[in-house]
Amino acid sequence: MHKTASEMKKAQLPLPDKLFYKIGEVSKIAGVESYVLRYWETEFSFLKPRKNKSGQRVYVKKDLESILQVKKLLYQERYTIEGVRKKLGDISSKVPEPVVVQENRIKESRNPADVLSFVKQRLKDILNQIT
Repeated sequence: MHKTASEMKKAQLPLPDKLFYKIGEVSKIAGVESYVLRYWETEFSFLKPRKNKSGQRVYVKKDLESILQVKKLLYQERYTIEGVRKKLGDISSKVPEPVVVQENRIKESRNPADVLSFVKQRLKDILNQIT
């Protein structure tokens, strides 16, 4: 779907200063249909809006900024979905598979020092993965 110049200009205006945005509002601001936003949620792990009590998606300003960045990369700069993931550093594509933990050894051991040592090592491993 092609947008007119006025619609593209409207999408470039400053974002409304609100705490939360519903999917329809985000759709209008970004200039993409709601189903596109829902599809992007399945493709990009960083696009995960919360849902309110009635199950409606509730976006915050950070989500909206991410959506506008994704749209720019896909539509203007002609990136592929995989290219956008790499460009924006989608964490789901960077996180290695979980390390198989030696739970059996810990279950068999009643020694608190062994358990603490194991937990300490796992925390170090996790810290190394996220930094």
